[in-house]
Amino acid sequence: MKLTILFGGASFEHEISIVSAITLKDKLSKFDLSFIFCDGDHLFYNIDSSKMKATTFSSGEHKKMPQLTLTNGAFVQKNMFSTIELRNVVLNLIHGADGEDGTISSLLDFHAIKYVGPRTNASVFSFDKRYTKYLCKARNVQSVQYEALSKNEHQNISMPYPIIVKPASLGSSIGVSVVKEENDLDYALDSAFEYDANIIVEPFLEGVKEYNLAGYMANDKMRFSIVEEPQKDEFLDFEKKYMDFSRSEQVLKADISEELVLKLQSTFEKIYRGMFEGALIRCDFFVLNNAIYLNEINPIPGSMANYLFKDFATSIEELASSLPVSKKIKISYDYIHSISSAKGK
Repeated sequence: MKLTILFGGASFEHEISIVSAITLKDKLSKFDLSFIFCDGDHLFYNIDSSKMKATTFSSGEHKKMPQLTLTNGAFVQKNMFSTIELRNVVLNLIHGADGEDGTISSLLDFHAIKYVGPRTNASVFSFDKRYTKYLCKARNVQSVQYEALSKNEHQNISMPYPIIVKPASLGSSIGVSVVKEENDLDYALDSAFEYDANIIVEPFLEGVKEYNLAGYMANDKMRFSIVEEPQKDEFLDFEKKYMDFSRSEQVLKADISEELVLKLQSTFEKIYRGMFEGALIRCDFFVLNNAIYLNEINPIPGSMANYLFKDFATSIEELASSLPVSKKIKISYDYIHSISSAKGK
């Protein structure tokens, strides 16, 4: 099967997308792979598979490779005497802004390019943590209480310490701080507002268990990964997460009851159905006093959470073969013709 991995993007998670793409080159070696890099100026490059290494991008070597444009159904490489069209299914592997905020999904939908990844509506509700809270409420899924703050409006925080301060629209623990007393709050707020004009504040929960579960839908049936209990200190900061995101070996299954596994899967499905079809996502959950809380939705998880699946390549092939199909609207001009006829024009 042919598959094009689209990565890069203009976001704070640009480098992590490169790491993910390099990791998946090995994990998806059974596919006929091609690679498209989106740089910080939103130019697309057709990357030679043999050049898929970090220094290709840090050195700017990618700029010597062919640029691509888009047409209906394909990325296009125009040479002096020929045109090459890449009509493969695209795997959207752009983390953060561009990839997870709905920009790329809208672009691919507009050009009728088939892709694995969250659709625009799903991106909206998972990219901004405030909207994820709204989604949880609408779908009767518990989430941790929160307060939203804006850079342009001064608001006091009412919840007791310790708290966690997070940028609203950023993943990978970038700009996240644990604040144990009021004296440290201003620094944490300044750090978060460096990345986002909106932030959320949540209580720091003592004694909470954290579990990660990935999944997707194929042929109207949910497929789940194993449940992982990530190893962490107070929280997974950027360095811990992304030294970890180049993982390609399957992690150990969490030592939990089958009852809890089924509850996590049921909660995952509530979030997924009718919203994330076409995407492989990872949900991070808290379990406290036997209650399950959604912590975060990762619509394009690092390295596509390959390490949670027993046969990742088969999972991607299955998902790519059962993507949602958009209904094509037929333009008839019947209304204009009827008006013109009535007016005798």
